[in-house]
Amino acid sequence: MQNRRTFLKQMTSAAAAYGMVSWPFETFAADEFVKITVLHTNDVHSHIDPFPENDPKYPGLGGVAYRHALINKIREQEKNVLLLDAGDIFQGTPYFNMFGGELEMKLMSRMQYDAGTIGNHDFDNGVEGLVKQMPHLNFPLLNTNYDVSKTLLNGKLQPYKIFEKEHVRIGVFGIGVDLNGLVDKKMWQGLVYNDPIESAAVTSHILKKKEKCDLIICLSHMGFKYPDQRPSDVVLAKQSLNIDLIIGGHSHTMIETPYEYFNRDGKSVWIAQVGWAGVRLGKIDFILRRKQENFDKCQYSKSVE
Repeated sequence: MQNRRTFLKQMTSAAAAYGMVSWPFETFAADEFVKITVLHTNDVHSHIDPFPENDPKYPGLGGVAYRHALINKIREQEKNVLLLDAGDIFQGTPYFNMFGGELEMKLMSRMQYDAGTIGNHDFDNGVEGLVKQMPHLNFPLLNTNYDVSKTLLNGKLQPYKIFEKEHVRIGVFGIGVDLNGLVDKKMWQGLVYNDPIESAAVTSHILKKKEKCDLIICLSHMGFKYPDQRPSDVVLAKQSLNIDLIIGGHSHTMIETPYEYFNRDGKSVWIAQVGWAGVRLGKIDFILRRKQENFDKCQYSKSVE
């Protein structure tokens, strides 16, 4: 092992159902290695039901019931699971028009999401509409680059959340896209957009140096990449220092196997995203080796369900 941030780049990708992908974690000494399983969604856009069987692109795919069953199955098989969402919970079906996001948040709470971030469409009923639905959540919404101190969201968002699984400290934080031009300004009046790359640098530094996190995950609602140099997941990965995984949203990019980029120190940063509408569930396994009082990240695998 070269250092604490070294990955052995061994990956598994599968388009088949969960259970057909094998990862030889059982071959490792149980007291030496810890496996962390990260499940993720993005841009579900109020799709409670699966697509109809005659849909030309996603016949029969998606739906909360199937996703919930799959999540429960994985939780039965894996010891250390995190379930995360990268934003745009709202907007896209009559369920949102009728209930304003209440159903979506209640169902995510029932599925026991651990954390999420907010996307531009989560402001489609304004800051007031988002705040109105937040009592239905039993997990935090994370964002570190929106200054909401002069809005009703003041005190209702967290910049980051730390989870501990078998003494592995996992820091998760969120960043959001520039709402200007995407959302009517009256819907986010008082909110101040700060540079997400700079905000991510500050927050990931805190998670690494102050909070002593072994694994750092960014929930990004910026988009995978653009022809120009506007903030994106790729730009963030290349300019970062302490981030291990970026779970993306906004661009509806289907990434079957995460892309590997290298940060400013030449260390690996993985980018994952699973399209939109809940048609797939992302699954990423990190296997970390105990090293005295901390951990080496030594193996990684990915499958999309």
